[in-house]
Amino acid sequence: MADIGAQIAHDSDETDSAFGDDSASETTSLKSAVYNYKYRNGRRYHAYKEGSYWGPNDETSADQLDIVHHICLLLLDGELFLAPITKQPMHVLDLGTGTGIWAIDFADRFPSAEVLGTDLSPTQPSMVPPNVRFEIDDFTEPWLYKKDHFDFIHIRSLFGCVADWPAFYKECYDHLQPGGYIEQLEFSVVPKSDDGTVTPGSIYDRWGKLSLELGDRFGKSLRTADEQRAGIEAAGFINVVEHRWKVPVGGWPADKRFKELGQYNRISWEQGIEGWSLYLLTTVMGWTKQEVEVYLAHMRTALRTRGIHAYQEVSLVYGQKPPRPRKDDDE
Repeated sequence: MADIGAQIAHDSDETDSAFGDDSASETTSLKSAVYNYKYRNGRRYHAYKEGSYWGPNDETSADQLDIVHHICLLLLDGELFLAPITKQPMHVLDLGTGTGIWAIDFADRFPSAEVLGTDLSPTQPSMVPPNVRFEIDDFTEPWLYKKDHFDFIHIRSLFGCVADWPAFYKECYDHLQPGGYIEQLEFSVVPKSDDGTVTPGSIYDRWGKLSLELGDRFGKSLRTADEQRAGIEAAGFINVVEHRWKVPVGGWPADKRFKELGQYNRISWEQGIEGWSLYLLTTVMGWTKQEVEVYLAHMRTALRTRGIHAYQEVSLVYGQKPPRPRKDDDE
């Protein structure tokens, strides 16, 4: 797994003339591979491993990701995770860190921990706690970290990002310390209702079915919320626990807590639906941008219709790598 982010930082600070022009040329090339963003239909996308991820990396996307972080804090009652990790974690990995907000919050709460966040896009802030760092990396390639190194690996919203989940979970397993934890939180892309207000053939129904089809055609499943527990168990993790919630889309619930969750979630959907669908609909399905805009207009109307009591399921799964046997266990 190429540590391009660290390589760029190292080379940029290096002034030894012994490196010569070839070194300068290589550094420029590496920077270009990361920072020469691609623009499609008015949205900005990552340059490194172009096309391997469907989501934009522009400010609109960053704002939406930070809203999701707030939704998760509300859902977890202010906690950043639920796994029963050690009280003094030392090495923590945040995969697909996005804006880096989770990694920064974790580093603030656990100043003794070294927190590493990785992503395909260098969109994280430069002013961060001293115990957090970010690298540009592709976690779907073989990892170069030390085996048995991390005591916590955090994953959020990787739906549609991984083609080979068994290989991915094996890397997580191999690079966790014995006794360490993996935790993954995923949102379902299929809107549902318990009272029949998400009707067959409606725009919500169409959104869910089309989204799953897009993931299948893209080769990276969007069913992650329903598949992650089985994948984590199959990788050999023990003490696997799953929490599931129905998160409203809109402020229709009577319950105060879920009303607030739903209000933020509706904002997240309104800001996110273009980025979630534009790349895949135009590249995988061959739609025009105008066709996508009409489709999204119907979605926005549904999002603002209070009589539709839609929700999306959210799954959080954590599991533990088996601890090393104690000496007295072997006797």
